[in-house]
Amino acid sequence: MTIRFDGRVAIVTGAGNGLGRSHALGLAARGAKVVINDLGGSCDGSGANSAAAQAVVEEIRAAGGEAFANGANVANNEEVEEMVTQAVEKWGRVDVLINNAGILRDSTFAKGSLDDFWKVVDVHLRGTVNCTKAVWDLMRAQNYGRIVLTSSASGLYGNFGQSNYGAAKAAMLGLMNVLHLEGVKNDIRVNVLAPTAATRMTEGLIPLSVMPLLAPETITPGLLYLASESAPSKVTLGAGAGVFACSNLYETEGLFLHEQERTPEVIAQRFNEIAAIEGQIALEGATAQTMRFVRKAADALGVVLPTA
Repeated sequence: MTIRFDGRVAIVTGAGNGLGRSHALGLAARGAKVVINDLGGSCDGSGANSAAAQAVVEEIRAAGGEAFANGANVANNEEVEEMVTQAVEKWGRVDVLINNAGILRDSTFAKGSLDDFWKVVDVHLRGTVNCTKAVWDLMRAQNYGRIVLTSSASGLYGNFGQSNYGAAKAAMLGLMNVLHLEGVKNDIRVNVLAPTAATRMTEGLIPLSVMPLLAPETITPGLLYLASESAPSKVTLGAGAGVFACSNLYETEGLFLHEQERTPEVIAQRFNEIAAIEGQIALEGATAQTMRFVRKAADALGVVLPTA
């Protein structure tokens, strides 16, 4: 099987540098027409410049591909909608959306300002929602869409000094889980990429000695799979240094407590049983958890549940 994007139109946000640039070049090399979106600001979101995005466009065109640059601020819904309109007017459709744009304003929660916190959330979360909403009805109408959200180990597992970034990146999991359920009937597949790369945003955070191993190009093959026709859906793919792994959210088997046992003291006493990983499973949705709890309680109490 060869993965190609011939006839497909892709939008890649934050595509002027780093991971976004690598993703855009990878899509174009395999036949996609690509919108190179980049505000052109610094890592903290200040400033704007179209030079980086235009340079990627020229690189794609020089290789025989099709692309145009767009400087929309993803946190500004009107600008995002105009970007999508431009793509449709030029190429007739949008098949792939890569939500990659982001900024950093690192600080401990105690020292960081609320303004910086919400600015980071605006770009990562609001920006992702704006872009996804702008293409959602198009993808539903054409019964095809591939959307990749970008998370991070900071959101999945935490990282000191990144409460703003971690909160925004953790939100990608909840957004993916719901969009997966709502998009499945129209063949809209939604996945999360959680990359670890040496880029402008990670300068000073990664030892110089390992930076060559973490080139963005080591991650893009995973992105191309998540955006392809054969893509899965509701997958969180970690990637870095040529290593690919899936992160999953599991729930332990759990412990039913009778009414007289439902005290914080009993929970403390039996917490090791509650947290035991034997028998843990991944759930398909919120209702699955509800029904699992109901069945577990019914079994313990000898209650017969309706079969329908």
